Amino acid sequence: MLHRELETVSKKDLEKLQFERLKKSLAAATKAPYYQKLFKEHNIHVDSIRTLEHIKDLPFVTKNDLRLSYPDGMVAVPKSDIVRMHASSGTTGKSTVIFYTMNDINAWADLLARCMAATGATREDVFQNMMGYGLFTGGLGLHYGAERLGCLVIPSASGNTLRQIQLMQDFRTTIIHITPSYALHLAEEIAAQGINPRDLSVKKAYLGAEPYSEATRNKIEAQWGMHAYNSYGLSELNGPGVAFECVHRCGMHLWEDYYYMEIINPDTGEVLPDGEEGELVLTHLNREAMPMLRYRTRDLTRIIPGQCACGRTHRRIDRIKGRTDDMLIVGGVNVFPSQIETVLMNIPEVGNNYQIVLDREGGLDRIHVKVELYSKMFSGDIKNIDNLKKMIVERLRALIVVNPRVELLEPGSLPPSTGKAVRVIDNRKL
Repeated sequence: MLHRELETVSKKDLEKLQFERLKKSLAAATKAPYYQKLFKEHNIHVDSIRTLEHIKDLPFVTKNDLRLSYPDGMVAVPKSDIVRMHASSGTTGKSTVIFYTMNDINAWADLLARCMAATGATREDVFQNMMGYGLFTGGLGLHYGAERLGCLVIPSASGNTLRQIQLMQDFRTTIIHITPSYALHLAEEIAAQGINPRDLSVKKAYLGAEPYSEATRNKIEAQWGMHAYNSYGLSELNGPGVAFECVHRCGMHLWEDYYYMEIINPDTGEVLPDGEEGELVLTHLNREAMPMLRYRTRDLTRIIPGQCACGRTHRRIDRIKGRTDDMLIVGGVNVFPSQIETVLMNIPEVGNNYQIVLDREGGLDRIHVKVELYSKMFSGDIKNIDNLKKMIVERLRALIVVNPRVELLEPGSLPPSTGKAVRVIDNRKL
């Protein structure tokens, strides 16, 4: 059941539900070895959490805590009650492993069906899922949500571009779930087949799994002639479905009957008021197998003040600006890759692919931005390319306050992406 009445619940009733679920989550946490140790170290008694405000008395949990509790130190139910596990890619150390009971799986499917319905999706839609399946949460999460909503689901997974195109044509796909970088690449491949992407039946795209700018979304929409929806999720909090845009696309509704959210100053841990930008902290209120209390996501955003025109009362978060741990420090200056992407994607001559390379020369940090241009740019006056390069350098320098080296490349010079794009290569760590 989708429990649609919960989407417009009053603030008072929502807070009452949140506290009831928080008490259950705290009781479950006391059964997990990790939380038993954590509560003892911090002298935490769950009975002392008597209001939602008291959640601030709990310590934060980080990704490193999940690694330290690997493989099952945060599990709060008997092993016989667990029906599934997912895991992160583990690119920066041990994988972070997440466990689910059957109730957890069903609740997750309900939540993702709610997300899709908020965009106007119905059981009449054909949903082509181009995300990876397996330990990654993205593929199976939306798969179950689309089935719960009643859509025809095509589990095409990532890659095999020619097959993706054929499936879209043969089954008249109306919704795709895709990474932004692959959406750009796929549009190019469709055009190379002599097909205008706008002539396909695709009306909606759910974008996720990697950071991207509003300019990138605009570019995808222009190429495909469809609406692209921002979504937010992370494996530690189930996966996709934590927050999603509705048809008005003015921020992502974070589903507060499932998650209690805080925005904190990432340096001090102080909770910030609505409207101020900081790090998103989430407490899962409706998970049995593996409670997650005050998890520091490292994602930077803000709560958008006011209510959405759709009538949903769950507050909205702004698009993710970046991550506190993905921030690049170049010559002492803080730079987010999303800032560079915004500049590039707003320049019409720039193609769909780019890469940021960081090096150290003579003890100084250097930033090298490789940019693919559309092929037509290489058939005209070389002065045009020189002028374009100068313009890109000037726009980047004005925004990031760092003097970049810019290299303009022909289409196909950089590796295409069929999954998560590798946008940043930091050679300073080698």
